[in-house]
Amino acid sequence: MVGKKASQWIQQIVFVGPATLFFALIVIIPFILGLYYSFTDWNGISKTINWVGFSNYTHIVTKDPDFRNAFWFTVRFTVVGIIITNVIGFALAYILTKPLFTRNLMRTIFFMPNMIGGLLLGFIWQFIFIKGFAAVGEATGLSLFNLPWLGDRATSFWGIVIVFVWQTAGYLMVIYISSLNNVPKDVLESAEIDGATRWQVVRHIIFPLIMPAITICLFLAISWAFKMFDLNLALTNGGPFKATESVALDIYNEAFTNNRLGLGTAKAVIFFVIVALITSVQVRLTKSREVEL
Repeated sequence: MVGKKASQWIQQIVFVGPATLFFALIVIIPFILGLYYSFTDWNGISKTINWVGFSNYTHIVTKDPDFRNAFWFTVRFTVVGIIITNVIGFALAYILTKPLFTRNLMRTIFFMPNMIGGLLLGFIWQFIFIKGFAAVGEATGLSLFNLPWLGDRATSFWGIVIVFVWQTAGYLMVIYISSLNNVPKDVLESAEIDGATRWQVVRHIIFPLIMPAITICLFLAISWAFKMFDLNLALTNGGPFKATESVALDIYNEAFTNNRLGLGTAKAVIFFVIVALITSVQVRLTKSREVEL
Protein backbone atom coordinates (compact mmCIF):
# COMPACT_ATOMS: atom_id res chain seq x y z
CA MET A 1 0.00 0.00 0.00
CA VAL A 2 2.82 2.36 0.94
CA GLY A 3 4.66 1.48 -2.25
CA LYS A 4 1.56 2.29 -4.34
CA LYS A 5 1.15 5.71 -2.70
CA ALA A 6 4.85 6.43 -3.19
CA SER A 7 4.53 5.48 -6.85
CA GLN A 8 1.57 7.84 -7.26
CA TRP A 9 3.50 10.68 -5.64
CA ILE A 10 6.48 10.05 -7.90
CA GLN A 11 4.22 10.10 -10.97
CA GLN A 12 2.63 13.37 -9.87
CA ILE A 13 6.02 14.96 -9.21
CA VAL A 14 7.42 13.79 -12.55
CA PHE A 15 4.44 14.79 -14.72
CA VAL A 16 2.94 17.74 -12.82
CA GLY A 17 5.98 19.03 -10.95
CA PRO A 18 7.81 20.77 -13.83
CA ALA A 19 4.64 22.52 -15.00
CA THR A 20 3.85 23.62 -11.44
CA LEU A 21 7.41 24.88 -10.95
CA PHE A 22 7.42 26.94 -14.15
CA PHE A 23 3.92 28.27 -13.40
CA ALA A 24 5.11 29.41 -9.98
CA LEU A 25 8.26 31.03 -11.42
CA ILE A 26 6.49 32.76 -14.30
CA VAL A 27 3.10 33.66 -12.78
CA ILE A 28 2.75 33.27 -9.02
CA ILE A 29 6.07 34.72 -7.83
CA PRO A 30 5.96 37.78 -10.18
CA PHE A 31 2.37 38.40 -9.10
CA ILE A 32 3.34 38.38 -5.41
CA LEU A 33 6.32 40.62 -6.11
CA GLY A 34 4.05 42.98 -8.04
CA LEU A 35 1.72 43.23 -5.07
CA TYR A 36 4.67 44.07 -2.85
CA TYR A 37 6.12 46.68 -5.22
CA SER A 38 2.70 48.36 -5.53
CA PHE A 39 3.13 49.48 -1.93
CA THR A 40 6.58 50.98 -2.55
CA ASP A 41 8.13 53.89 -4.43
CA TRP A 42 10.65 51.73 -6.31
CA ASN A 43 11.75 53.13 -9.66
CA GLY A 44 12.76 49.74 -11.06
CA ILE A 45 16.50 50.51 -10.95
CA SER A 46 17.55 51.69 -7.50
CA LYS A 47 18.53 49.23 -4.78
CA THR A 48 16.63 51.37 -2.28
CA ILE A 49 12.96 50.43 -1.93
CA ASN A 50 10.83 52.54 0.41
CA TRP A 51 7.49 51.33 1.76
CA VAL A 52 4.77 53.93 1.09
CA GLY A 53 1.63 51.95 1.98
CA PHE A 54 -1.49 52.91 0.08
CA SER A 55 -0.05 56.18 -1.23
CA ASN A 56 0.20 54.85 -4.78
CA TYR A 57 -3.43 53.74 -4.77
CA THR A 58 -4.57 57.05 -3.31
CA HIS A 59 -2.61 58.94 -5.97
CA ILE A 60 -4.20 56.86 -8.76
CA VAL A 61 -7.73 57.49 -7.50
CA THR A 62 -7.38 61.19 -6.69
CA LYS A 63 -4.49 62.67 -8.71
CA ASP A 64 -4.06 60.67 -11.90
CA PRO A 65 -6.34 61.83 -14.73
CA ASP A 66 -4.24 59.92 -17.28
CA PHE A 67 -5.22 56.60 -15.73
CA ARG A 68 -8.89 57.56 -15.65
CA ASN A 69 -8.79 58.66 -19.29
CA ALA A 70 -6.98 55.47 -20.29
CA PHE A 71 -9.50 53.38 -18.38
CA TRP A 72 -12.44 55.13 -20.04
CA PHE A 73 -10.88 54.60 -23.47
CA THR A 74 -10.27 50.93 -22.65
CA VAL A 75 -13.87 50.44 -21.52
CA ARG A 76 -15.26 52.00 -24.70
CA PHE A 77 -12.87 50.03 -26.85
CA THR A 78 -13.73 46.79 -25.05
CA VAL A 79 -17.49 47.22 -25.40
CA VAL A 80 -17.27 48.04 -29.11
CA GLY A 81 -14.59 45.43 -29.76
CA ILE A 82 -16.33 42.45 -28.13
CA ILE A 83 -19.64 43.21 -29.85
CA ILE A 84 -18.22 43.62 -33.36
CA THR A 85 -15.74 40.76 -33.00
CA ASN A 86 -18.31 38.27 -31.79
CA VAL A 87 -20.93 39.34 -34.34
CA ILE A 88 -18.46 39.02 -37.23
CA GLY A 89 -16.95 35.82 -35.84
CA PHE A 90 -20.37 34.18 -35.53
CA ALA A 91 -21.51 35.44 -38.94
CA LEU A 92 -18.41 34.01 -40.60
CA ALA A 93 -18.85 30.73 -38.77
CA TYR A 94 -22.53 30.52 -39.71
CA ILE A 95 -21.74 31.13 -43.38
CA LEU A 96 -18.73 28.83 -43.49
CA THR A 97 -20.61 25.87 -41.99
CA LYS A 98 -22.76 25.84 -45.12
CA PRO A 99 -21.77 23.48 -47.97
CA LEU A 100 -19.66 26.04 -49.84
CA PHE A 101 -17.00 24.90 -52.28
CA THR A 102 -14.32 27.26 -50.91
CA ARG A 103 -15.23 27.17 -47.22
CA ASN A 104 -11.95 25.53 -46.09
CA LEU A 105 -9.94 28.11 -48.00
CA MET A 106 -12.05 30.94 -46.57
CA ARG A 107 -11.64 29.59 -43.04
CA THR A 108 -7.88 29.62 -43.49
CA ILE A 109 -7.88 33.16 -44.90
CA PHE A 110 -10.00 34.56 -42.07
CA PHE A 111 -7.93 32.79 -39.39
CA MET A 112 -4.53 33.87 -40.76
CA PRO A 113 -4.48 37.41 -39.23
CA ASN A 114 -4.48 35.79 -35.79
CA MET A 115 -1.15 34.15 -36.66
CA ILE A 116 0.57 37.53 -37.10
CA GLY A 117 2.14 39.15 -34.05
CA GLY A 118 0.43 42.24 -32.69
CA LEU A 119 3.36 44.62 -33.13
CA LEU A 120 4.03 43.50 -36.69
CA LEU A 121 0.33 43.65 -37.49
CA GLY A 122 0.14 47.15 -36.04
CA PHE A 123 3.02 48.43 -38.17
CA ILE A 124 1.51 46.82 -41.27
CA TRP A 125 -1.82 48.52 -40.68
CA GLN A 126 -0.09 51.79 -39.84
CA PHE A 127 1.37 51.72 -43.35
CA ILE A 128 -2.06 50.83 -44.77
CA PHE A 129 -3.81 53.68 -42.96
CA ILE A 130 -1.18 56.29 -43.82
CA LYS A 131 0.04 55.27 -47.27
CA GLY A 132 -2.44 52.75 -48.61
CA PHE A 133 -5.63 54.62 -47.77
CA ALA A 134 -4.13 57.88 -49.04
CA ALA A 135 -3.33 56.26 -52.38
CA VAL A 136 -6.81 54.74 -52.68
CA GLY A 137 -8.41 58.04 -51.68
CA GLU A 138 -6.38 59.94 -54.26
CA ALA A 139 -7.30 57.44 -56.96
CA THR A 140 -11.01 57.18 -56.15
CA GLY A 141 -11.76 60.55 -54.58
CA LEU A 142 -13.65 58.87 -51.72
CA SER A 143 -13.47 60.98 -48.56
CA LEU A 144 -13.47 57.85 -46.37
CA PHE A 145 -9.92 57.01 -47.40
CA ASN A 146 -8.68 60.58 -46.93
CA LEU A 147 -9.57 60.73 -43.24
CA PRO A 148 -6.69 61.11 -40.73
CA TRP A 149 -7.21 57.56 -39.48
CA LEU A 150 -4.41 57.65 -36.90
CA GLY A 151 -4.15 61.40 -36.38
CA ASP A 152 -7.59 62.30 -35.01
CA ARG A 153 -9.22 61.33 -31.72
CA ALA A 154 -12.36 59.79 -33.25
CA THR A 155 -10.89 58.11 -36.31
CA SER A 156 -7.88 56.70 -34.43
CA PHE A 157 -10.27 54.96 -32.03
CA TRP A 158 -12.04 53.28 -34.94
CA GLY A 159 -8.73 52.53 -36.61
CA ILE A 160 -7.64 50.48 -33.59
CA VAL A 161 -11.05 48.77 -33.48
CA ILE A 162 -10.78 47.81 -37.16
CA VAL A 163 -7.37 46.20 -36.71
CA PHE A 164 -8.42 44.46 -33.47
CA VAL A 165 -11.51 42.96 -35.08
CA TRP A 166 -9.56 41.98 -38.20
CA GLN A 167 -7.02 40.13 -36.05
CA THR A 168 -9.32 38.34 -33.58
CA ALA A 169 -12.59 37.61 -35.41
CA GLY A 170 -11.06 34.63 -37.20
CA TYR A 171 -10.07 32.96 -33.94
CA LEU A 172 -13.58 33.29 -32.55
CA MET A 173 -14.90 32.04 -35.90
CA VAL A 174 -13.08 28.71 -35.36
CA ILE A 175 -14.67 28.29 -31.92
CA TYR A 176 -18.13 29.08 -33.28
CA ILE A 177 -17.64 26.68 -36.20
CA SER A 178 -16.76 23.87 -33.80
CA SER A 179 -19.87 24.57 -31.75
CA LEU A 180 -22.19 24.96 -34.75
CA ASN A 181 -21.05 21.61 -36.13
CA ASN A 182 -22.28 19.99 -32.91
CA VAL A 183 -25.82 21.37 -33.20
CA PRO A 184 -28.10 18.40 -34.06
CA LYS A 185 -29.21 18.59 -37.68
CA ASP A 186 -32.57 16.94 -36.93
CA VAL A 187 -33.48 19.75 -34.54
CA LEU A 188 -32.79 22.37 -37.22
CA GLU A 189 -34.70 20.38 -39.83
CA SER A 190 -37.69 20.01 -37.49
CA ALA A 191 -37.76 23.76 -36.89
CA GLU A 192 -37.67 24.48 -40.62
CA ILE A 193 -40.48 21.98 -41.25
CA ASP A 194 -42.55 23.69 -38.55
CA GLY A 195 -42.19 26.98 -40.44
CA ALA A 196 -39.58 28.76 -38.30
CA THR A 197 -37.73 31.56 -40.04
CA ARG A 198 -33.94 31.59 -40.25
CA TRP A 199 -33.68 34.28 -37.56
CA GLN A 200 -36.03 32.32 -35.26
CA VAL A 201 -33.87 29.21 -35.73
CA VAL A 202 -30.73 31.18 -34.89
CA ARG A 203 -32.24 32.98 -31.91
CA HIS A 204 -34.26 30.21 -30.25
CA ILE A 205 -32.30 27.09 -31.21
CA ILE A 206 -28.73 27.81 -32.27
CA PHE A 207 -27.90 30.49 -29.71
CA PRO A 208 -29.02 28.44 -26.67
CA LEU A 209 -27.23 25.32 -27.93
CA ILE A 210 -23.93 27.11 -28.60
CA MET A 211 -24.00 29.13 -25.39
CA PRO A 212 -20.83 27.39 -24.06
CA ALA A 213 -18.98 28.70 -27.13
CA ILE A 214 -20.47 32.16 -26.59
CA THR A 215 -19.22 32.06 -22.99
CA ILE A 216 -15.69 31.25 -24.17
CA CYS A 217 -15.72 33.79 -27.00
CA LEU A 218 -17.01 36.62 -24.80
CA PHE A 219 -14.40 35.79 -22.15
CA LEU A 220 -11.59 35.78 -24.72
CA ALA A 221 -12.77 39.00 -26.38
CA ILE A 222 -13.05 40.82 -23.05
CA SER A 223 -9.62 39.61 -21.99
CA TRP A 224 -7.99 40.55 -25.31
CA ALA A 225 -9.63 43.96 -25.49
CA PHE A 226 -8.84 44.96 -21.91
CA LYS A 227 -5.21 43.82 -22.19
CA MET A 228 -4.68 45.30 -25.68
CA PHE A 229 -1.16 46.71 -25.75
CA ASP A 230 0.84 45.80 -28.85
CA LEU A 231 -1.67 47.14 -31.38
CA ASN A 232 -2.03 50.31 -29.35
CA LEU A 233 1.73 50.80 -29.18
CA ALA A 234 2.34 50.11 -32.88
CA LEU A 235 -0.61 52.04 -34.33
CA THR A 236 -0.87 55.25 -32.30
CA ASN A 237 1.38 54.91 -29.24
CA GLY A 238 -1.54 56.38 -27.29
CA GLY A 239 -1.85 59.46 -29.47
CA PRO A 240 -2.97 61.96 -30.42
CA PHE A 241 -2.36 63.55 -27.00
CA LYS A 242 -3.09 60.27 -25.14
CA ALA A 243 -6.58 60.09 -26.65
CA THR A 244 -6.11 56.41 -27.52
CA GLU A 245 -3.91 55.30 -24.65
CA SER A 246 -5.09 51.99 -23.20
CA VAL A 247 -4.65 51.03 -19.56
CA ALA A 248 -1.96 48.50 -20.48
CA LEU A 249 0.01 51.16 -22.34
CA ASP A 250 -0.47 53.64 -19.48
CA ILE A 251 0.89 51.05 -17.03
CA TYR A 252 3.87 50.40 -19.30
CA ASN A 253 4.66 54.10 -19.65
CA GLU A 254 4.31 54.69 -15.91
CA ALA A 255 6.57 51.80 -14.96
CA PHE A 256 9.24 51.82 -17.67
CA THR A 257 9.14 55.28 -19.27
CA ASN A 258 8.54 57.40 -16.17
CA ASN A 259 10.57 54.95 -14.02
CA ARG A 260 7.84 54.74 -11.37
CA LEU A 261 7.49 50.98 -11.18
CA GLY A 262 5.77 51.07 -7.80
CA LEU A 263 3.00 53.30 -9.13
CA GLY A 264 2.81 51.26 -12.34
CA THR A 265 2.35 47.98 -10.47
CA ALA A 266 -0.34 49.60 -8.32
CA LYS A 267 -2.22 50.48 -11.51
CA ALA A 268 -1.71 46.91 -12.70
CA VAL A 269 -3.17 45.51 -9.49
CA ILE A 270 -6.25 47.75 -9.76
CA PHE A 271 -6.61 46.78 -13.40
CA PHE A 272 -6.31 43.07 -12.56
CA VAL A 273 -9.05 43.28 -9.92
CA ILE A 274 -11.42 45.13 -12.26
CA VAL A 275 -10.89 42.73 -15.17
CA ALA A 276 -11.21 39.70 -12.88
CA LEU A 277 -14.54 40.98 -11.54
CA ILE A 278 -15.92 41.77 -15.00
CA THR A 279 -14.92 38.41 -16.49
CA SER A 280 -16.25 36.52 -13.46
CA VAL A 281 -19.64 38.20 -13.78
CA GLN A 282 -19.69 37.58 -17.55
CA VAL A 283 -18.88 33.87 -17.17
CA ARG A 284 -21.48 33.43 -14.44
CA LEU A 285 -24.20 35.17 -16.45
CA THR A 286 -23.56 33.34 -19.71
CA LYS A 287 -23.08 29.92 -18.08
CA SER A 288 -26.46 30.33 -16.39
CA ARG A 289 -28.03 30.49 -19.87
CA GLU A 290 -26.41 27.31 -21.12
CA VAL A 291 -28.75 24.42 -21.91
CA GLU A 292 -28.24 20.68 -22.36
CA LEU A 293 -29.79 18.40 -24.93
